[in-house]
Amino acid sequence: MSLRTYFKFFTHTLLMPVLENGEETTLVGGQAVMEGVMMRAPHSYCVAVRKANGEIVTEQKPLPRMSERYKIFKYPIFRGMGTLYQAMKLGMQALKFSADVGMEDIKDAELKENGKAKGKEPAKELPSWVLGVNLAISFGMFIFMYKFIPLFLVTKLKGVYPVLSGRIAFNLADGIIRLLIFLLFMYALSLMKDIHRVFEFHGAEHRVVFNFESGKPVTVPNAQRFTTFHPRCGTSFLFVVIIVSIVFYTFIPFDGFLAKLLSRIVLLPVIAGVSYELIRFAAKRRGSVLATMTAPGLWLQRITTKPPADDQTAVAIRALEGAMALEESQGGQLVIA
Repeated sequence: MSLRTYFKFFTHTLLMPVLENGEETTLVGGQAVMEGVMMRAPHSYCVAVRKANGEIVTEQKPLPRMSERYKIFKYPIFRGMGTLYQAMKLGMQALKFSADVGMEDIKDAELKENGKAKGKEPAKELPSWVLGVNLAISFGMFIFMYKFIPLFLVTKLKGVYPVLSGRIAFNLADGIIRLLIFLLFMYALSLMKDIHRVFEFHGAEHRVVFNFESGKPVTVPNAQRFTTFHPRCGTSFLFVVIIVSIVFYTFIPFDGFLAKLLSRIVLLPVIAGVSYELIRFAAKRRGSVLATMTAPGLWLQRITTKPPADDQTAVAIRALEGAMALEESQGGQLVIA
């Protein structure tokens, strides 16, 4: 794997919570991957990736629900944990497929440059250990950027500004710094050409989901008429997580730096589960106070989604068609209008 390909793969891993769209109880959802889109129906998913020669290759597989496999994930809070775990696992599988396609393109380009015919043997797939190392590093960066740095900075600022000694003020400042880090990081990534394309595929995925939900025929012209800002986007979810964490951290009875840091890490699944429930509630009650609270997540999508080209939207549609076809073959009643 080339350094550029690994960097793209690593950055995609960091962005997975932002690029994920949908939940277990909704009809369709998806995620942008490297030069493609993954779409999922209730019991199936399909990844569609456009190769360098213009060909669209796909991979589709059944997708059993976590709540159907383990009853505990039917209950509030736990269902959010289960759904998010499955979303991350599925996201890694989809991302691996797109990376494998990218590596095959690189191999074909090298053979063409050397004047050789395309090899009969397929390009090597991404080794499993790379996935494990990649996840470990990504999680470490997440903890460092969004837990350690904000806590460290506010702890130092508390010595200069005594007003931050109070738990509410301390955790409010902690949350604001965390949000600023998130915004700056997303904006910096959006300036990179490769990541800008990821955000375009993210926009294509949102438009196709909107097109499907509208009941109109899912076509490129129809999909391109919809907005790229979707209320179930992972960007909105992460914004809610930041707000909910401020409330949670206020009730943590620890004063030491290490104890605060460890408690923040341990509470991650609970905060994610609560945030999931709030997003779920707000999606069903668009005029509620909670729906208003999630609105800034839509504003943040101005950074994490970009208007896609027609060929990118076509890839998202192909992924949806694959997921729906597999869903129907398993007895599902879903059809593309």
